Amino acid sequence: MSVARLVSAFQFCPGACVFGARAPRDPSPSLQSRVFNLLLRLLPYKQQLASAEAVQAHVQKLALEPASFEPTGLGRGVEAILTKMGGWPVYYTAPSSGHEGCNHVMFLHGGGYINEIVPAHWRFVGQMTRKAGVVCVVPIYPLAPRATAEEVVPTTGELLRMLLEDAGSAKVTVVGNSAGAGLALAACQWLRDHGHRQPNRLILISPAADASVSRPEQMEIAGRDPIQDIPGILEAGRMYAGELDVGHPLVSPLNGGFRALAPMTIFSGTRDLLYPDSVDLAERARAVGVPVELHLLRDQPHNYALMPTPEGRRARALIMRAIA
Repeated sequence: MSVARLVSAFQFCPGACVFGARAPRDPSPSLQSRVFNLLLRLLPYKQQLASAEAVQAHVQKLALEPASFEPTGLGRGVEAILTKMGGWPVYYTAPSSGHEGCNHVMFLHGGGYINEIVPAHWRFVGQMTRKAGVVCVVPIYPLAPRATAEEVVPTTGELLRMLLEDAGSAKVTVVGNSAGAGLALAACQWLRDHGHRQPNRLILISPAADASVSRPEQMEIAGRDPIQDIPGILEAGRMYAGELDVGHPLVSPLNGGFRALAPMTIFSGTRDLLYPDSVDLAERARAVGVPVELHLLRDQPHNYALMPTPEGRRARALIMRAIA
């Protein structure tokens, strides 16, 4: 099936699209979600991605005033330990009641490869740790342009390999949002290509799977996306690519192979200019036998699964059940 037909088919897809299953009617977005979409337009996110120059200025500012990566907002009942692995700071979070027999999650944060982990990510890590009773491993990977995909992807893959060894028979899930979801997918492709086993599941929230942002339909979707814009995504992708082409699978894992990857759960929304890539990703993985659940919601923005809306809460409830 062509990408265009898939995009059309999923334009009104329900909140739990599972390939191969008959889907019920897509519900309208909640009032809270519609209001939140309007509020997002008042925030500076889209302006920061409006041009290459805006991204360059933002990166220069961060170089002079680096953002903190320390955990903020984990909540009660969660303990955090900082260590170093592969030269990177890596946090482990665990339930204060003890972590014996806990399953594991590696969480890879979003931010276009140029922004540090933020309190909203840490709140989500705290929720996973507390509600699902898991140990979360959170690598603080270096950002572009100081670090590029040629370094970041193999090091993430090696950290994941070590986690899989250490976890033994415990379940290991990789959860990533936006750029972190793209990194998660690329790291799992690296694992496979180097003969290592896969995690039990990949959970990809609004994955940034193709840094070229080259689909014709994405121009139209960009006008409806309250958070992202194409020029800034292209510039951030160029910085992350370094000397590689932006289409290289380390940068754009949509162009990599999907055979023998872990089962995937993907969350996206039709106000996210990246959502056609999620549809394509799901179809390519399914075509080579990888089990895929695609949760594509009408009029939901980028990263809706992490937002304080009914749709976000339902997505997080699905994630908690999957990782527990």
